[in-house]
Amino acid sequence: MRCMFYRSVRGLAGILAITTAMAGLCVSVAAAAQPAAKPANRPSTPDATPFKQEIPVAAYQIEMSPIPGSRDGKIKPFYISRHEITWDAFDVFVFNLDVEQASLSEIDADIVTRPSKPYIPPDRGFGHEGFAAISVHYKNVQEFCDWLSVRTGRLYRLPTEDEWEHAARAGGDPKSKYGSIAPEALGDHAWYAANSSEAPKPVGTKRPNAWGLYDMFGNVQEWVVGRDGKPTTKGGAFDDPSEELAITKSAVQEKSWNSTDPQVPKSKWWMSDAPFQGFRIVCEMKDGAPAKYEAPKPSPSSPAPAAPAAPPQPSLAPSPK
Repeated sequence: MRCMFYRSVRGLAGILAITTAMAGLCVSVAAAAQPAAKPANRPSTPDATPFKQEIPVAAYQIEMSPIPGSRDGKIKPFYISRHEITWDAFDVFVFNLDVEQASLSEIDADIVTRPSKPYIPPDRGFGHEGFAAISVHYKNVQEFCDWLSVRTGRLYRLPTEDEWEHAARAGGDPKSKYGSIAPEALGDHAWYAANSSEAPKPVGTKRPNAWGLYDMFGNVQEWVVGRDGKPTTKGGAFDDPSEELAITKSAVQEKSWNSTDPQVPKSKWWMSDAPFQGFRIVCEMKDGAPAKYEAPKPSPSSPAPAAPAAPPQPSLAPSPK
């Protein structure tokens, strides 16, 4: 009887094992039939892929990432630089390094205005290669965007305040101070007063946000076009407390940012006391690709004024007696 009992138990166990295996196989087949889930918070801009913008005459490329538009449609898809713009790219513009290998007609000197040469080292001794360009005035970075547009044929500009906040949030909770970044993890993503030793660091040395953008918070604060159309800055800097890095925070230029500039009037290109000020750029998107730059058409010229009439010439014939 005991033998028959154990045989019955082993038989039932075998049936249960086969049933379980078949159930597992069905689950596996069903899972395989489902499409793979997309990574959370990843931009889903149709047909748009990242690209690298080469800088004329420099062995350097700016990495540009596609950013999806907002759900309400108010923010259209665009590209934004993954890192803050570094001296590697900015030096070519500032010091005319591209002029030696291109004619003035290629550069279009009527459109591009170059900055004055800085009278002190613009990097302030913090570092140059791989470091964000700093102490740059709003006009300076706007002209850089114009120069890059002319030289590359793509439409570059500064981000708007809304675009910057959208990219910084990276699909995260709208109520979160740092978007996709948890407040307790801020130190893994940003250089600020608590961890920077009061100095900017090379770009991209902290972790990116959920959309692959580095240093959106801290390191150097970034120029944007404010909602009122005027210059403002976002993101906070290496010398700010964490509260000043929040997405909704902004700062406008103060007189103290250029107080020690000895020039009269003060420079409209450089800021003598703003080693915390930098920028990143946007490339406009059209049909899932970088938008083309179109040079402004010249305004119709006025007709040339008529030349003044020549004064009468004295006669050389002898006068009658």
